[in-house]
Amino acid sequence: MLPEDEQRQLQEIEQALCRDDPKFVRLMRTSDPRVHHGRRLIPALFAVVIGIGLLPAGAVTHRVYLEAAGVVIVLLSLVWAAVSCRRRYVAGMRPARSGAGTTTAKGTKRRSRPTRRARMMERMGERWHRRQEGNGGMPGRTGS
Repeated sequence: MLPEDEQRQLQEIEQALCRDDPKFVRLMRTSDPRVHHGRRLIPALFAVVIGIGLLPAGAVTHRVYLEAAGVVIVLLSLVWAAVSCRRRYVAGMRPARSGAGTTTAKGTKRRSRPTRRARMMERMGERWHRRQEGNGGMPGRTGS
């Protein structure tokens, strides 16, 4: 994380860039994955509305295939919307930083939680050290 004064300078540079070259800024925003997945969300929600519209249309006209198509469209478009939302959320997350903690915007330290794999590797390392120091980790075996 950048110090507060560097973050402020970076924001000033970004604002100046927005004023000087709006076409470049627009181009950069369109290549942002969050924008891409947000754009995919709109047609998915539109398809949900269409599918919901097919349900009463099939009921009124007594056409079972319209109702079935409405259900299929609603389900598929809801899955599409959920995937788009999840990808948008994941694209908006920052990559994990190495180290014991990260600095928040207010300058306070926050401990980052170790991942499941990191905890497992730590336990394996502790066991390895105990074996090297002790009886080798085997019951009934004495050290050499």
